[in-house]
Amino acid sequence: MDKHEERYMWVALTVVIVGTFMAILDSSIVNVAIPKLMTIFKVSTDQIEWILTGYMLTMSIVIPFTGYLGDRFGIKKLYIFALTVFTIGSALCGLSTSINTMIAARVVQAIGGGMIMPVGMAMIYQIVPIEKRGLALGVWGISAMAAPAIGPTLSGYIIQYMDWRLIFTLNIPIGVIGVTLAILLLKETPTRNDKKFDIFGSITSAVGLFSLLLALSKGNSQGWTSGYILGLFAVAVISLIGFIYIELHHEDPLLELRILKIFPYSLSLVISTVTTIGMFGALFLMPLYLQNIRGYTPMQAGMLMLPAAIVTGIMMPISGRLFDKFGAKWLTIIGLSILTVSSYFLSRLTLETSYNTVMIIMMVRGIGMGLAIMPTQTAGMNAIPRELTGRGTALNSTIKQVSGSFGIAILTTILGRREAFYAVSDSGMKQVAVSAINDTLLVATLVCFVGIVVAFFIKNKTEGIPEQEMSKTERHEQEFVEEILSEM
Repeated sequence: MDKHEERYMWVALTVVIVGTFMAILDSSIVNVAIPKLMTIFKVSTDQIEWILTGYMLTMSIVIPFTGYLGDRFGIKKLYIFALTVFTIGSALCGLSTSINTMIAARVVQAIGGGMIMPVGMAMIYQIVPIEKRGLALGVWGISAMAAPAIGPTLSGYIIQYMDWRLIFTLNIPIGVIGVTLAILLLKETPTRNDKKFDIFGSITSAVGLFSLLLALSKGNSQGWTSGYILGLFAVAVISLIGFIYIELHHEDPLLELRILKIFPYSLSLVISTVTTIGMFGALFLMPLYLQNIRGYTPMQAGMLMLPAAIVTGIMMPISGRLFDKFGAKWLTIIGLSILTVSSYFLSRLTLETSYNTVMIIMMVRGIGMGLAIMPTQTAGMNAIPRELTGRGTALNSTIKQVSGSFGIAILTTILGRREAFYAVSDSGMKQVAVSAINDTLLVATLVCFVGIVVAFFIKNKTEGIPEQEMSKTERHEQEFVEEILSEM
């Protein structure tokens, strides 16, 4: 890699970081503003939650299309389109005068937001050579981990001291800068005009994912055995079975499911799913503990979680460099072990646990996250050929979206049932809530432990292995990759 290519690599990475930070920051910044928006629009919880649910459901429909659109129109054009739509959606959110216009604006925002992450990642995998991907993705990961922690603090400050519309309109200058940089600095990737649009795969994917995520998000409030939820699950199962059949037989599938035959990639998805569910345990439950039980303000809660994000951000490029040198296996095992142990300590919180103690546990947890997340994902993506990176990141992002929603749904259900269990005791309401949160965090800890077990199956693959020394599985993977590429 010459100096010119290396310079372009870091320029492109900077452009991707701008868009990624903006999209993730928006997701976390809106959550804290929900109570304020309920008051402003004079609506109930059932109505206001569509600001979050509508965004999530739209993203689930959009993400699978990114692989096809990137191949068809080029990643640069698609990234510019995604940033532009997200920025327009942010402006519309800031101009909203009712709950209905806000929900519609959030849908527009999600169309762009759903594309930014997978398209940005696909660009990195296409531009960065395999020996530098760990470091590059570690640097990119700083924005992905810092934004969720900065969001609540920033949102708390805006809600408390400024106009709530700034939560959305602050995206406008960032978006304009991002689009301008992308137009001026990014190079276009090769396009394929012969790609056929998978219309039936698109329909079954949209219906299946929409129904599944809607059922997961509404199950706790509607009742998991209600006709409404069971009907949604039935539609989801039928649609997704049809989707899988179509994708395995279509000439140009919307999602290239056959890449799941590549063992390192599939293994990375399993670990990523487990880590996402475990990670959401703290991200979802800690604000409840800090604000609802301990009485901290949103800004104080955000400030407590900020050092953990900073630690994770510092660890990301370090783990990336270590990955480039040593591979993913032991980094992932060590990182998940730290995540598991620190999650266990979070499950032992009391009504008297000090602010600083919680902060230190979260910081240790941040070290584990920084070590585990990026090496696993990079190892999986390195196993697939560059020509399929768009499809790989689209499938990766889709599974993450589903696993995140699944994790929140399961943890919310466990939390509700443990609260009901402890409510029959003589403990006060706050003690009941703490006990329920602790039990739920213990489940998240066990999920993280499962990730450690799975991580032992990671192989630190060495470049240039002679054909006769390849395992049977590795030969099958190589033959499969050659088969797909010959069809492209």
